[in-house]
Amino acid sequence: MRIILYTGKGGVGKTSVAAATALRCAEQGCRTLVFSTDTAHSLGDSFDLPLGPEPRPVAENLWAQEVDVHYSIKKHWGTFQKYMVGLLSQEGIDELVAEEVAIIPGLDEGASLLWLNQYADEERYDVVIIDAAPTAETLRLLSLPDVSRWWFERLLPMVATGRLLAPVARSIVGEVPVPDDEALEALEHLFAQLKRVHTLLTDPSQATVRLVINAEKMVIKEAQRTYTYLNLYGYATDAVICNRLIPDEVSDPYFAAWKTIQAAHFALIEECFAPLPVLTAPLFQQEIVGLEMLRLLADALFGDEDPSRIFFEGWAHRIVPIEGGYELQIRLPFTEKGAIQLLRDEDELTITVGNQRRNFILPRALWDLDTGSARFEEGVLRVTFLQPA
Repeated sequence: MRIILYTGKGGVGKTSVAAATALRCAEQGCRTLVFSTDTAHSLGDSFDLPLGPEPRPVAENLWAQEVDVHYSIKKHWGTFQKYMVGLLSQEGIDELVAEEVAIIPGLDEGASLLWLNQYADEERYDVVIIDAAPTAETLRLLSLPDVSRWWFERLLPMVATGRLLAPVARSIVGEVPVPDDEALEALEHLFAQLKRVHTLLTDPSQATVRLVINAEKMVIKEAQRTYTYLNLYGYATDAVICNRLIPDEVSDPYFAAWKTIQAAHFALIEECFAPLPVLTAPLFQQEIVGLEMLRLLADALFGDEDPSRIFFEGWAHRIVPIEGGYELQIRLPFTEKGAIQLLRDEDELTITVGNQRRNFILPRALWDLDTGSARFEEGVLRVTFLQPA
């Protein structure tokens, strides 16, 4: 089952791109599902059809789904949540409030991805397209397996200990709600499912992320940071989609300045994300709504190519944990060691090779770390970031 996850800053058109990709895959004969994890769903608007929390057919070989957060949480977390609500309610917390706080942080977004396990087991679809939430929410969603592991390692032993000590506690403080075997099994199952989702999404032969951007400075900078974080979490990115470029044939003087700015920003996009391929789509004369407009968008993006293929394999740069900090690894093929110069700002690393300069936007986790050593080995620049002495 091929998995493609689209993300990007809000308003860049990723829902339209995801829907167009899904339609083209379906029309090429693949059983395709596109589903949205964004709480502010607009996938149904793209198809101009009402959608629900379960997959609905929208065209031949094509299904669409707008995941309902509460529906998904009840499906995957409901049994243990009942126990947590009971425990919190006994402490005097209003039951309505208890329902809200009895959810692991981030699980409201992460529960959406748990559908992937079901679809992998059922083998109903050849391609699954994920129209993810805006960038910040998507990053929280993709880091959820690590968060859930932290909860699992700490919460489950506490619950198990609570069960053992419950008879003693009852003799001292009265009745203590203790989860039954069903609740504990549900908790273990939840964390196992989250781990499996992580395994699916970090398999570069099966799943890749595509960044949707516009040729705007703020959007590009956020996309750079997102790309770095995706590398940090181990998710493969295989393409960048630059959407809403003003076509060359537009000659109205009103758009002349915009075209000049977009051309400069597009050159920056190609430089920043090389060697990732950059696929482009124009600013259309009307909204991308309905199957016909989605076909036009797919034509612009993919032409005759298979949109489900992996457009780039390997990594351009990545961040790996080391003792005491992290190491940023950047591939610089055909480069001599003496030609490289580095300049570090708080959130940015500037690399100059000859007369070419490239800026790397650093993730927040590195901002407070000191720059350690920098070395160039076998075509890879390695820069360490260490905890202050």
